[in-house]
Amino acid sequence: MTNDMTRRRSLYVFAISCVAAIGGFLFGFDSGVINGTVDGLQSAFNSESVGTGFNVASMLLGCAVGAFFAGRLADHFGRRTLLIVAAVFFLVSAWGSGIAGSSMEFVIYRILGGLAVGAASVMAPAYISEVAPAAYRGRLATIQQVAIILGLFVAFLSNYLLANMAGSSVSELWLGFATWRWMFWIELLPAAIFLIALMFIPESPRFLMTAGKEDKTRRVLSKLLSDDEVNTKVSEIKESLADDHQPSLRDVINKQTGKVHGIVWVGIGLAVFQQLVGINVVFYYGAVLWQSVGFSENDALLINVISGAVSLGALVIAIALVDRIGRKPLLWVGSAGMAVTLIAMAYAFSTASMVDGSLSLSDNMGVIALLAANAYVLFFNVSWGPIMWVMLGEMFPNQMRGSGLAISGLFQWVSNFAITMSFPIMLAAIGLAGAYSIYAFFAVVSIFFVIKLVKETKGKELEEMSYE
Repeated sequence: MTNDMTRRRSLYVFAISCVAAIGGFLFGFDSGVINGTVDGLQSAFNSESVGTGFNVASMLLGCAVGAFFAGRLADHFGRRTLLIVAAVFFLVSAWGSGIAGSSMEFVIYRILGGLAVGAASVMAPAYISEVAPAAYRGRLATIQQVAIILGLFVAFLSNYLLANMAGSSVSELWLGFATWRWMFWIELLPAAIFLIALMFIPESPRFLMTAGKEDKTRRVLSKLLSDDEVNTKVSEIKESLADDHQPSLRDVINKQTGKVHGIVWVGIGLAVFQQLVGINVVFYYGAVLWQSVGFSENDALLINVISGAVSLGALVIAIALVDRIGRKPLLWVGSAGMAVTLIAMAYAFSTASMVDGSLSLSDNMGVIALLAANAYVLFFNVSWGPIMWVMLGEMFPNQMRGSGLAISGLFQWVSNFAITMSFPIMLAAIGLAGAYSIYAFFAVVSIFFVIKLVKETKGKELEEMSYE
């Protein structure tokens, strides 16, 4: 009977974690769908490189705001409540991005989507970490990244299939609307599923305790733990919280020194380095990147699909290893692998020549670039892709988890915006080889950051997390 109850609790934790992770799926889909619509946006709104960069990156401004305020508001209204708000925003953004008649209107809807993505990016891992047992918290939190990559993969696949059906992303598909508009509308279905599913999961027990709702905390914990464990966990959560105030932004400041707690700087570093290695250039501009070195639009979209499949395979490896060998080894090995593959890509792109006014790679260099790009994606998704979100969701003490996530999430999305906005400009100014050399440099620096400053969190209860 005991084993049966343990199995039921584990399945329940897995199920509610999967519901929260749908937010990650939408995060990935919303991030990836833009990849196949760049030609459509340029055609519909007559935008050049800087304008296109802003149309693509505009969502990220909303992400930064959404991540920051979701982290803060979740301390007052709850993790589940903020996820519900995000689901509504996903619906509005998906519809509006497809129906937009001007660049400004499109940007407004993309920023709304960004608010949803930002909120989901910090709330889904926080929720999963707060309901999952320490023994397999890493594996469950990695579901978030699986969902993100699955969302990217589905976006790439649907973009490819829709463009193939119509002939191109700018061709008319159904009901008189261009294909690129339908690429956005596909998201309406998973967004609706997310909103409905959220109505059937409980609020985070750790939030309920910070809100002074001990009875509700016990009811939720009773579905996650045995009766004896519930009493112990309630006591541990109480001890980890300040007795003079609810969680607030000032908790990131050390009262004794007046300085920001060390763990916050580590969170910011993790968030920023995940972007400085350039991964979202591949996610957002993959089609443009491959077309710029001679591949057709259809071939470029197909390469995106292959990269998505490689990402999913890498995440299977991450899930198998994260609770066995830990977070820190995966991070530094991933950094080293990305550094090598980025250097290989930079070298391959440096050999490109002009053919009929366009860049072209030799057959050998094309193969090297493709292999290196997919190896780079593999290393990222075994390491920094899932592990950064796992760590941000679990590394902060209970008292400052919302604030720590808010600040780290803000830096993550501002960095994402800077990298995404700058890529078309760098492409024109220093070329692909120059851009990828810069990303390789940051991958090398991130190795030393992990080794020197990041502390292992494998197997630790959330109540054991340190402020430094």
